[in-house]
Amino acid sequence: MRDNTRHYRELFLDDVPMMDVRAPVEYLKGAFPNTVNLPLMNDIERQKVGTCYKQHGQQAAIALGHELVCGATKTQRIEAWAAFARAHADGYLYCFRGGLRSQIVQQWLKSEAGIDYPRVVGGYKAMRGFLFDTTRAATEECQFVLLGGLTGTGKTEVIAELSNALDLEGHANHRGSSFGRRATPQPAQIDFENRLAIDILKKRHAGIEQFVLEDEGRIVGSCSLPLELYQGMQQYPLVWLEDSFAGRVERILKDYVIDLRADFEAVVGAEGGFDAFAAYLRKSLSGIVKRLGGERYQRLAAIMEAALQEQDRSGAVDLHRGWIEGLLGEYYDPMYAFQQQSKAARIEFRGNRHEVLEYLRERARR
Repeated sequence: MRDNTRHYRELFLDDVPMMDVRAPVEYLKGAFPNTVNLPLMNDIERQKVGTCYKQHGQQAAIALGHELVCGATKTQRIEAWAAFARAHADGYLYCFRGGLRSQIVQQWLKSEAGIDYPRVVGGYKAMRGFLFDTTRAATEECQFVLLGGLTGTGKTEVIAELSNALDLEGHANHRGSSFGRRATPQPAQIDFENRLAIDILKKRHAGIEQFVLEDEGRIVGSCSLPLELYQGMQQYPLVWLEDSFAGRVERILKDYVIDLRADFEAVVGAEGGFDAFAAYLRKSLSGIVKRLGGERYQRLAAIMEAALQEQDRSGAVDLHRGWIEGLLGEYYDPMYAFQQQSKAARIEFRGNRHEVLEYLRERARR
């Protein structure tokens, strides 16, 4: 098992390309970076074989699998596997447990295409377990410090400049707030956990044993933080990032209005991009209507609507400052002030962007 663990470590450290031969439904639930799904059986075939296995046993299920994947279907799949193997001579293939499916693919590649391609012993389940253990070990063996601050202070920018930071929001593809959704979808929960674990693995391999995390809740959009990490975050020391109210308004205007519109247009297209962006802002605001209260929501929604209409008409974004200032001053700042008070004993440093970066870099050298 120790040799297998060393192999899994090398696979992820070196970003080795891997062929995942599980069914598409399995792949969508969770996979690894640098992998391609080239299944032995599609979802329907896998379901039929699974039902046969339960009713008639393994041999009958294997026989059915060979009946379902034969002729032109078998040829096409072998050609796809062979193309991957030729393009990635240093790669590997795997199935769920490193068992029958990966063995069959390996055998067919050798007999039909003349390619002797290695498979991962233990398969997806073992590699997934290795990454789970990687995150758990880090929470037990490494030091962590949290980066906190009011909304719009630029915590994400600071995280991006630190070589020892773990970008939780980046891995989750979400900004972590009610307005945090991006134009592209979030990863599956398991994908999020795998990406985070690989990031930890690579940084520890580079000698990093002290990590900086943005102070987050348990959920970042739809992605849940690993339990051990979240529990630790209730105790880790905190560094508090500060910026002026005006500076925070301008940063939010850039991130959530100017840049996000461009992101939606890049994904949806110029025609539908603005409508998708506008719908996103409206939905985000309506999502906190209960916490805002009816009167405040109606007032801020009216300001937002006028800002969107003006932006659509002329491209000007100045009116957006109205609802941004209202949300910061009347909603986010009071909420964060309460949170800051509850965490005050853990705050070991406060400062602006330059001061916080300097402090955290010096802290990592201790």
